[in-house]
Amino acid sequence: MTYPPRRNPPAPPASAGPTGSEATAVRSPLLRTLVEDVRAGKPGAEEAFWAYVSETGAPLVEPDPEGEADHRLVTFVRREDPARPATHVLALVHTVTDKDRHAGDLAPHLMERVEGTGVWAISHRLRTDHRASYQFHASGGTREDAVRADRASWLRVLDHAEPDPLNTGAPLPSRDGRNPASVLELPEAPDQSRIRRRDGVARGTTLDTEVDGRRITVHLPPGHRPDGSPYALAALLDGEMWGPVLGVGDIVDNLHADGELPPTVTVLVDTMGRRMKDLACSGPFVDWLADTLLPWTEQEYGAGADPARTVIAGQSAGGLTAAFAAFRRPERFGLALSQSGSFWWPDDDREGEWLTRQYAWGERRPVTLHLEVGHQEWMLLAENRRFRNILRARGYDVRYREFNGGHDYACWRGGLADGLAALLGGR
Repeated sequence: MTYPPRRNPPAPPASAGPTGSEATAVRSPLLRTLVEDVRAGKPGAEEAFWAYVSETGAPLVEPDPEGEADHRLVTFVRREDPARPATHVLALVHTVTDKDRHAGDLAPHLMERVEGTGVWAISHRLRTDHRASYQFHASGGTREDAVRADRASWLRVLDHAEPDPLNTGAPLPSRDGRNPASVLELPEAPDQSRIRRRDGVARGTTLDTEVDGRRITVHLPPGHRPDGSPYALAALLDGEMWGPVLGVGDIVDNLHADGELPPTVTVLVDTMGRRMKDLACSGPFVDWLADTLLPWTEQEYGAGADPARTVIAGQSAGGLTAAFAAFRRPERFGLALSQSGSFWWPDDDREGEWLTRQYAWGERRPVTLHLEVGHQEWMLLAENRRFRNILRARGYDVRYREFNGGHDYACWRGGLADGLAALLGGR
């Protein structure tokens, strides 16, 4: 058969469709058409389906079966590999799958084998502004083994999960030897055009060094002169992810080229191997940033002297630490960018949300905070909203937004660009 253009997919058929074990896999109208063609014995039916997916890209995005304009039916499909036949395949959609994994139940994320074909599929009804990274994990064991949700089993799954070869978008890189992930981006997801390397953009200079025994990466803006006018400074935690893996230099170069940042020195601070020590509202770590790192950047690169032009940025525990740095050392960090901040953190008490209470009770600091958190972050959304409310009640200059995604670098990349532009460029 000839499949319809992806931008104008067929409406769901009027019939109730398949039932029983087959129903999950064939919620998609396109897959229902495939099943009908296979049952009717049409030659080349599955090959035509895969040709269509190869041309238009995966996953399949079709109208919402409930008729809501702000939702789509998203169907992830995987082609069986005859050389490595699978008995079970998990679709790992970032944060969506994690929520069930934390509840001890991965069964809802097992893909179904479509009757009479080599097509594995699973459908989700998602809002049109959803963005998420995702992978597949195929296994040849029992169903019980495939859905094990304990931490050791989950880490083994992550170590061997693979991207979607039929996704035509740029993959999300990973580290520690893990495979990259594919990225689902529905039509109304926030723009991320500034995260890609672009032709014709002046490039800054990237330098690797150490400060006081800690690995630091510095990205200098195009035309940087050590004796030039004072530069703005962006200090990014988890630098070993933002530098060699995600290439944040391209993001800041694009922001400079578009006039969305003043000339800014970007300093990437390695923290991933020391997260439990450094990124849990650690006074000694923040003092090291303020009293050692910033004087060094000022001396070497002319950046970091003015707190009103110095931003500290982090994600998850790094987002918590960014907000803590502005609270503890506002005379050095006048701007904080927190993405999916772990504001649940309890310090040594059992009440939780320690930093929120410090902002509620402490003297108001002369700082500006930019916060964002994902709608899918069930473990952080309420805490971020409470932190925002406290900041507003105390009269802080706070910018806040929620995106439809999860605890995911696929979302944070664009959010970092937006946050830096808002704090340093005045967007």
